[in-house]
Amino acid sequence: MQAGSNWFRRLLLPGFAFKAVVIGGGYATGRELATFFMPSGPWGGLLGMLVSTCVWSLVCALTFLIAVRIGARDYRTFFSYLLGPFWPAFEIAFILGMTLILAVFAAAAGAIGQALFGWPPIAGALLLAGSITIFATFGNESVEQLFKYVSFFLYGTYAVFLALALTRFSTPIAQAFVAPAQPRWFMGGLTYAGYNAVGAVLILPIMRHLTSSRDAVAAGLLAGPLAMLPAILFFIAMCAFYPQISNETLPSDFLLARLDFPVFRYVFQIMIFAALLESGTGQVHAINERIANAYTKRRGSDLSNGHRAVITVGILVGAIFVADRIGLVALIADGYRWLAVAFITVYVVPLLTIGIWRLQRDRKSPLHPVDAR
Repeated sequence: MQAGSNWFRRLLLPGFAFKAVVIGGGYATGRELATFFMPSGPWGGLLGMLVSTCVWSLVCALTFLIAVRIGARDYRTFFSYLLGPFWPAFEIAFILGMTLILAVFAAAAGAIGQALFGWPPIAGALLLAGSITIFATFGNESVEQLFKYVSFFLYGTYAVFLALALTRFSTPIAQAFVAPAQPRWFMGGLTYAGYNAVGAVLILPIMRHLTSSRDAVAAGLLAGPLAMLPAILFFIAMCAFYPQISNETLPSDFLLARLDFPVFRYVFQIMIFAALLESGTGQVHAINERIANAYTKRRGSDLSNGHRAVITVGILVGAIFVADRIGLVALIADGYRWLAVAFITVYVVPLLTIGIWRLQRDRKSPLHPVDAR
């Protein structure tokens, strides 16, 4: 067992890390929830979230199990096993998707800065980019500490938010849940799960703490609920203003303004920025680890922090450019649906078919120890 691999790092940290890479700009601000779940109504939205949670748990459990079996700590190693010579199909989809997702984060950070301080959108995006660079530069320990402490802050903030919303908006929330579920809830949940499921393979560096197949399955099954819990709390609060809240660019700020609690408004927006930070860091860290492993195999030495910083800055500059040109609502409404199709095709479907077949085929082979380097 790796030193420091306690129960928290083995069972909960993977779920916190998965939550970190999926919460992003749209989930944290409520924009994704308004796009994929609110059209189905309050009850339909919750059913859609249940679909997403189940898909996430299944995908995470299988992904973590394969990662432990083969010792994968980056997505290239994982997809070389899953897809063989076709593994670059995932990398192409991921790089395009990561640019889109980071653009969403940058647009959200810009919108937050504009809403709170009247900044131009580029200012909030640059602040986020600088913060991501700081954490992504220093590798695994830095990233894991970010996931851990932001998670505690995030869960606590959402819990307080729901309590305040129930206190102020209990009647309209109850009235909203009288409406029946709309029939689109299953596809909404499947689409949302589809493009976010890729988070399971982006957090493979965290798998260095898992010590057995049992750890992998348990951590994977917990990851779905851990990632969706804040969204459920937020969605219930949003239902107080169903259906008009669906048209808000920042549903979070819309709700906070109506709570009329200025101090908490600032706390919540800081939490959203922290969520953007951990999500963006998780995306960039996946690229850094993929490059670092390839670099080590070719050069026989570790990728330096300076190289990590240069890679991070290059990725973020491109994403900020896309965000500045397109905007948050259009990025989520249009780009994410195509992203869902791509990731379901090159990751989820192969995982549930080829992945299960390979696990059955190789189940008697010895467990490959995950490289703790």
